[in-house]
Amino acid sequence: MTYENLDRKLVNALLGDGRASLRSLADDLDVSVTTVSNHLSNLEDEGIIQGYTPKVDYDKLGYDVTAIVQLKVEGSALPDVTDSLSEHEQMVSVYEVTGDYDIIAVGKFLDTDDMNKQIKNMLTDPEINESNTSVVLNAAKEHEQFTLEVE
Repeated sequence: MTYENLDRKLVNALLGDGRASLRSLADDLDVSVTTVSNHLSNLEDEGIIQGYTPKVDYDKLGYDVTAIVQLKVEGSALPDVTDSLSEHEQMVSVYEVTGDYDIIAVGKFLDTDDMNKQIKNMLTDPEINESNTSVVLNAAKEHEQFTLEVE
């Protein structure tokens, strides 16, 4: 039995069903449960698989607004601003980028008032020189998730 591409097949199988049992994965991949378990452990140890989380439809939970925020910041402040944005729970992605802006962040908000409040709060940072916000009209594809506050 050759295990060529087994790790990739295992990752693909988990992307299809993150709750799949070791037995079903083994059956689907035509290998033993022990082989799946060992490869899965290696993928986790190497940081390739970083966790197992539910895929949440935030629109159905009331997060109706997705915004893309582009920021120009003071050069030396880039890591600090990036870290600060990353701490915002509703920012699902934060990128340092090349081009006209230094940072692009994607956030999910309850409504435009929630978005406006949070972006205005973010822009109080004196290291941010300029911003541009775009509201997403239709998400053709998205995949990042964040946890919800529980009362």
